[in-house]
Amino acid sequence: MPSPASVAQTSVTQTSVTQAPLAKTEEFAPAIETGDMDSQSPPRFLVKGTPAFRKASFAFFLSGFSTFALLYCVQPLMPIFSQDFGVSPAASSLSLSLSTGFLAVAIFCAAIVSERFGRRSLMFCSLLGASLCTIACAVMPDWNMLLVIRALEGILLGGVPAVAMAYLSEEIDPKSLGGAMGLYIAGNAFGGMAGRVVTGILAEYLSWRPALAGMGCLGVAAAIGFFLLLPPSRNFAPRRSDIRYHAEAWIGHLKAPALPYLFVIGFVLMGAFVTIYNYAGFRLVEAPYNLSQTELGLIFTVYVFGIFGSWIAGLLGDRFGQFVVMPIGIAAELVGVLLTLGSGMTQIIIGIVLLTSGFFIAHSVASALVGRLARGTKGHASALYLLAYYLGSSVAGSIGGHFWSAGGWPAVVAFTGTLLVIGLAAGLQARRLSKIPT
Repeated sequence: MPSPASVAQTSVTQTSVTQAPLAKTEEFAPAIETGDMDSQSPPRFLVKGTPAFRKASFAFFLSGFSTFALLYCVQPLMPIFSQDFGVSPAASSLSLSLSTGFLAVAIFCAAIVSERFGRRSLMFCSLLGASLCTIACAVMPDWNMLLVIRALEGILLGGVPAVAMAYLSEEIDPKSLGGAMGLYIAGNAFGGMAGRVVTGILAEYLSWRPALAGMGCLGVAAAIGFFLLLPPSRNFAPRRSDIRYHAEAWIGHLKAPALPYLFVIGFVLMGAFVTIYNYAGFRLVEAPYNLSQTELGLIFTVYVFGIFGSWIAGLLGDRFGQFVVMPIGIAAELVGVLLTLGSGMTQIIIGIVLLTSGFFIAHSVASALVGRLARGTKGHASALYLLAYYLGSSVAGSIGGHFWSAGGWPAVVAFTGTLLVIGLAAGLQARRLSKIPT
C-alpha cells in the first residue's frame, strides 16, 4: 500500500476525523491507480455510530463466523471419517490439519494479491469459494479427494484473515478500531463454536454429508451478506509490485520496534489455547470423568464467553488503551490454565472458561494493535501476525502431545503456562517500545 509513513502515523494519532459520504465513492480512484497517493489528502474513515460503520462491522462478523465455521466443522466428524473411509484416527485429522496448514501459507499469497487488486472482492471470492468446497466435500465418495478439496479450502480461506485485518486498519476510525476488530474476532469465536457443535449434532441425527452440505450453504449465505454489507475501500490504493517489494515490506515489519513482540504473542496465545483443547479431551474421557463424545463436544459451548469477551475487550481497548487490556487477557488465560490442574469437574470447566475468555480478549486486542503499529502495507503486517498465530496452533499443539505422553496433564499445564508467561513478557516489551498511548 503506497500510503506514506507520515500519513499512516497521522491516521493513528489524529484526534478528529471527518467521514466523507459513502455515496458515489469508487473502490479505486483513477488518480491512484499507479500507486501514488496525495499525501495532503487525509484518510476518510468509517466513523462509529454511522450506518456505514455498523454495516462494515456486521459484515466482518459474518466473515469471521464463516471462516471459522467452515474451517473447524470437520473436527467433530473425525471419528465418523475414520469409520466410513476406513482410515486411522491420525489420518482422519488431516481433514483439518491440511486446511490450517495451507491456510497459513496462503495468507502470504493473499497479502500480495490484495495489495494489487483490493480487499473486498478478494475476501468475497475466498468466502464463497470455501463454502462451495465444503458443499463439494459432502458428496466426495473418495477419502483422498475429500482431502484435496479440504486443502483447496484452506488455500481459499487464506484470503480472508490477513486481508480482513488490513481493511479494518485502513478504513475504520482508529479511535473505534478496537471495537470493530473485537466484533470480527467475536465472529471467529461464534463460527468456531457453531462449526463444531452444530455439525456434530446434525451428523448424529442425520449423517456427516447433510451436516457438511448445510454448513456450506450457510457459508454461501454469509459470503453474500458480507459482500452486500461491506462498503468499498476508500483509503486503499492498488499498486503494481514485484516479489522484492513484498519481501522488503515483510522485513520492514520484522524490524519494527514493537511488531515482532505482537507476533510472538499471537504464537503463544494460539499455541496455549489449542494445546489445552487438544489434550483436555484425552484427560476427560478417562477415569474418573469418563465423559462421552457428546459431553466433550458440549465443552465447545464455552466459546460463547469468547464471543462477548472479544467484543468487550475491543471496546475497553478503545477507551483505556490496548496495552492495558491485552495483559489482562493473557493473565486470564494463564489463570485458566492453572485452574485446570484441579481434579474437580467444576474447577476444570471454570478454568476452560477463563482460558477461552482470556484468549479471545488478548487476541482481539493484539490484532488491533498490529493494525495501529504497522506503517504502510498493513496487509503484510497482518499476514505475519496470522502466520505466527497459525504456527502456534500447529507447532505448539503438536509439541504439547509429547508433554502429555511424558508427564500427563501437569506437564501440559507447565508447557502452556510457560508459553503464556513469555506472552506477558512480550506484551510488556511491546508496550515499552510502542509510541502510541497505552
